[in-house]
Amino acid sequence: MGAAGGLAAASGTVFAAGEYEDDKRPTKKDEKEYPADEPTVPNAAVRVAHFSPDAPNVDVFVDGAQVLSDVAYGDVSPYLEIEPGTYTVTITAAGDPGTVAFEGDVEFGSAFYTVAAIGELGAGTFRPEVLVDAGSALVRLFHASPDAPAVDVYADDAPLFENVEFGESTDYVAVPAGSYTLSVRPAGDPETTVAAFDVDLELDTAYTANAIGYLEPPAETEGREFTVEITVDGVLGDDEE
Repeated sequence: MGAAGGLAAASGTVFAAGEYEDDKRPTKKDEKEYPADEPTVPNAAVRVAHFSPDAPNVDVFVDGAQVLSDVAYGDVSPYLEIEPGTYTVTITAAGDPGTVAFEGDVEFGSAFYTVAAIGELGAGTFRPEVLVDAGSALVRLFHASPDAPAVDVYADDAPLFENVEFGESTDYVAVPAGSYTLSVRPAGDPETTVAAFDVDLELDTAYTANAIGYLEPPAETEGREFTVEITVDGVLGDDEE
């Protein structure tokens, strides 16, 4: 388990696409066709997730160029195709480039990545975590709920992940395709269910179960209660449903 620190980035000439009004489509000089049933990595592909429950909407800059704007809590951007390399990434409050929550250099190789902003601004624990995504029939858990204890996750009544702490990401595990009820429970306490939800897992698809929000939301954070957001991994923006 575990994840390396850092933040997803794209070069100054490549921009996010799809979910935000001001975003622009990446320009590709040499368009390639990839078989629909093969999870091929085109150079590198990165997406950004806002899972910091007390942080405002944010803007993301790469090498000084804005690539995402007004990203709200719980949002996950489409994957961005980038060249492998090292980039300087800055996260600021939306519309306020002088209020910097994070700035640093991040290196990416040829892979799919999810970069999640987690922790709390008020507690000084805001930070990005980089997850290397899969492109196959796998499931993993990412614990991004700052006031939740270590957790176990059950698929129906069978243990799936155990003792996952805040900021940790499990390895992917193979799960047969089908419908499940996933339940989140305090580590070592199989009788107490914190949250439960139904999921449909499809063949040849990789998922991350992102545990986000507060068990006990502080004042002015209504609507940010503990929940689990499911993301599909290893799929570029145009193909992601």
